[in-house]
Amino acid sequence: MERIRVGIVGGTGYGGIELMRLLLSHPQAMLHCLVSRSEAGRRVDAVFPHLRGHTDLMFEAEETADLTSCDLVFFATPNGVAMRQVPVLLENGVRVIDLAADFRLRDPDLWARWYGEPHACPELLQDVVYGLPELNRDALRDARLVANPGCYPTAVILAFLPLLRSGAAPLGALIADAKSGVSGAGRRAVVGNLLAELSENFKAYGVSGHRHLPEIKQALDAVAGQTRELLFVPHVVPMIRGIHATCYAQVAPDIDVQALYEETYQREPFVDVLPQGSHPETASVRGVNLCRIALHRQSESGHVIVLSVIDNLVKGAAGQAVQNMNLMFGLPEDTGLRYAPVVP
Repeated sequence: MERIRVGIVGGTGYGGIELMRLLLSHPQAMLHCLVSRSEAGRRVDAVFPHLRGHTDLMFEAEETADLTSCDLVFFATPNGVAMRQVPVLLENGVRVIDLAADFRLRDPDLWARWYGEPHACPELLQDVVYGLPELNRDALRDARLVANPGCYPTAVILAFLPLLRSGAAPLGALIADAKSGVSGAGRRAVVGNLLAELSENFKAYGVSGHRHLPEIKQALDAVAGQTRELLFVPHVVPMIRGIHATCYAQVAPDIDVQALYEETYQREPFVDVLPQGSHPETASVRGVNLCRIALHRQSESGHVIVLSVIDNLVKGAAGQAVQNMNLMFGLPEDTGLRYAPVVP
C-alpha cells in the first residue's frame, strides 16, 4: 500500500502539534502539506524544536498550499474554518477529518445557536460520520468526511455508552462532572490560563450551557433511542493535559455493571475497563490514545458512578483522529498508536 499523503490545516495549535508528532512516526502516513497562517514560510522544527530531526517541512500559507494533492486533510483549526474549505476538497476527492466542531451537530440551526453564525455548508451535515470508533466503526470505513469528537464528549460518551445501549439506565437524569487540563482551552494567550492565574486554582465554567452539551446529547440520545436528560458541568484544573469525567446514572440493583462494561469493551483496542472499585488517574493515559474506565456503586442511592479518564489531546483529539484515519484507509486500527503512557 502506498503511504497516505496527509495535509494538516492549523498545524500550530495543540491539536495540530500532536497530530504532527503522531503522524511523523506513523508507518503508512506521509506528511505532505502543513498550513499555518501565523508561521507560513518557517520550518516546522524552527517553530517546534522537539520535532527537529523528524521533519524538514515548512509551514505554507493557505493561499499557496496544494491541499487537493493530499489523500486526507486534517483540520485542527478554530471552529468555523473547516466548513468554508471542506466542500472544495471533497469535490476533488480528498477525504477530511475535522478536529473542530464544524460538523459535529447534524442540525444546522442548533449549530448556529451554539456557535453564533450560520453553517456554511449545511447540505453536508447529514453525510458526516461522527468519529467515535466505538460507536461508528463500520460507517467510518467508507467515510469521506469525519467529525472528530470533542474531548469532553469522548470521555462522557464512552462512560455512558454501555448503560444506554443495554437499557440498563432507564430512569433519571444522567450527570457528567468533568475536569480538564488547561491545554483543552487551546494555545491562544488568555489571561485566565496563565500559570499565575491557574496554579493553585480550580474552577467550573460553562455551567449554564457548554458547547459540548448538544454534541454529547446528540450521541447519547441516538444510542438510547430517546431523549435523555443530561447535566454536564466542565471544570478546568491546574494540569497541562488530561480529562477526568465522573458520570452518574441510576441503575437497577440486579444489573452486573462490571460484567456489562467488560463485555461491551472487551474487543476495543483503546478502552480499558479496570477492576471494579479502581480509581483511574489522568497520568495513566498521558500521551496515549486510551480511555480508562472504572465502576463504583453506591447501593443506598441506586446510582452507578463511572470514572472515565483520557488525554484530551490524544484520545480526545489527535490520537482519535489518527484512529479514524486508519479505519478510513483500511489499516489496522491501532497502526501508529501502540505505545506506553509517559510517566511522570
